[in-house]
Amino acid sequence: MSRAFRDSPRPLPGTAWAPAWLLAAALAVTSAAAGDGAAPSSSLPSTRDRARLEAANPVRPLPAAPLGHDQSLADLARPPDPKKARLWRWLFFDRRLSPGAKNSCEKCHTAARGWSEDTIVTMKIGDHSVPRRTMTFVNSAFAFFPEQFWDGRSKSLDEQPKGPKLNVEAIAAVPGYAPYFEEAFGDARVDASRVSQAIADWERTQLSGNSPWDRWRRLGDEKAVSDEVRLGDRVFFGKGRCGHCHIATVLTDPKFAAARAQMKSTPLHLVGNSFTDWRFHNEGIGFEPATKRFKDPGRFLATGRKEDTGAFKTPPLRDVALHPPYMHDGSLPTLEAVVEHYRKGGIDNPYLDALMEPLDLTDAEAAALVAFLRALTGSGYADTAPALFPE
Repeated sequence: MSRAFRDSPRPLPGTAWAPAWLLAAALAVTSAAAGDGAAPSSSLPSTRDRARLEAANPVRPLPAAPLGHDQSLADLARPPDPKKARLWRWLFFDRRLSPGAKNSCEKCHTAARGWSEDTIVTMKIGDHSVPRRTMTFVNSAFAFFPEQFWDGRSKSLDEQPKGPKLNVEAIAAVPGYAPYFEEAFGDARVDASRVSQAIADWERTQLSGNSPWDRWRRLGDEKAVSDEVRLGDRVFFGKGRCGHCHIATVLTDPKFAAARAQMKSTPLHLVGNSFTDWRFHNEGIGFEPATKRFKDPGRFLATGRKEDTGAFKTPPLRDVALHPPYMHDGSLPTLEAVVEHYRKGGIDNPYLDALMEPLDLTDAEAAALVAFLRALTGSGYADTAPALFPE
């Protein structure tokens, strides 16, 4: 638990909330599922035949990084373990582990939406409700700054799954999972730490790249994008100043020297190519001028620093067209609305990021930015539920 939660600091000026323990609600693996530890029942196709199980969900080699990424999973300080990733693929899609055996993690993280969802999850902070969008975990393997969630309250990808209530009892009540815990960890013990490791390792294998923009930029395929996308590229890395926070390694290109010189936070070699600096910024989303308060204090919940009030993690932009609505609270329904928000310079508030200023964009340039963002939709994952599950 972060210090901000343990010590319960006083409410900040301009903040409507007093920090308290945040009940996670997004990943759908909850502690209420199996109460007495009895094995959950479901119509989910299952078997005790290990040969059939392993044919339905084999151990997969680590995927190659798709076009657009310069680092491979094998290069990571802790590469994903394929056996742990295989285990979590079952658990991720296993709806028996949720209350009423109705929903799996896929409820809020669907492949068709870039492992996100359009649902706004209401999270509890004390007596108040805070709306948060489901954040994608695509390319999280390359997040070289470790904090997770919109407010960065989790210190690492391995720790992040402990936020939602993991139903360890329900998992342990399925005997067929025991040999796969033993395969992945050396013995059959089921605990929250091991489940979290399996989650993190599978998430690290979900990569996206090879977008039309990558094929144009990396391979020189002029037919991969339209003239409008090329204009959007110039605006994004130029007068739009989007690349200050949504960084991509293309900035190593000499033609982007001016944009690179204006960067004030993250060294290029640390960011990968997911169009984010992985840091936290205040753009005024959720600020209510009439009350001078934020609906959601954001990063402050994790740090207790008033200057972090209203700041949220910069989301990666790969596949961004797949998962509206946008921003941490889903308050902007379309990419066009997002661009308009930035054209206006965000919403003024005491903690507004210094980089937020009105943008002098023509309507054609604004439309080109949207076309550019749509050209970041890539490929690299298309996971579906295994045909069979342990029983």
